[in-house]
Amino acid sequence: MSEIRYFSKEGLDKLKQELHELQTKGRADMARQIAEAREKGDLSENAEYDAAKEAQGHLEARIVRLESDLANARVLDTTNLDTSKALILSKVKVLNKKFNKEFIYTLVSANEADLKAGKISVDSPIGKGLLGKEVGDVAKINIPAGILELEVLEISR
Repeated sequence: MSEIRYFSKEGLDKLKQELHELQTKGRADMARQIAEAREKGDLSENAEYDAAKEAQGHLEARIVRLESDLANARVLDTTNLDTSKALILSKVKVLNKKFNKEFIYTLVSANEADLKAGKISVDSPIGKGLLGKEVGDVAKINIPAGILELEVLEISR
């Protein structure tokens, strides 16, 4: 049984768009590549054909994964989000105690994580460390470089 996946509205829309793209354009491109490779001769010694078939397998596996995620998706409503503690889809402003520098992270599901956009997975060490924290709490997070101390300054939607 697959586990429930939580998404923001935007994250779910992005998932649907990627699935549609792979099912239409992705499959058509893959069929074209296989046909081109097949035309190049003996299939038993055709590396391009083997590579195209392997790529097709990866494409189909990704489609199955996205379909499963979509079937088990739940959209979180941020309008009723409790801002007294850090939860999934919370925006958390933190102070890195070592460098005295502030960061803003949005806690998201693993599928929506994008560090460049400030979205960190609740499954990551930092995400796990911040979950459930309240303003004023200091999260001590074990990372490869040692212990990271983040003070929660603000929590919002």
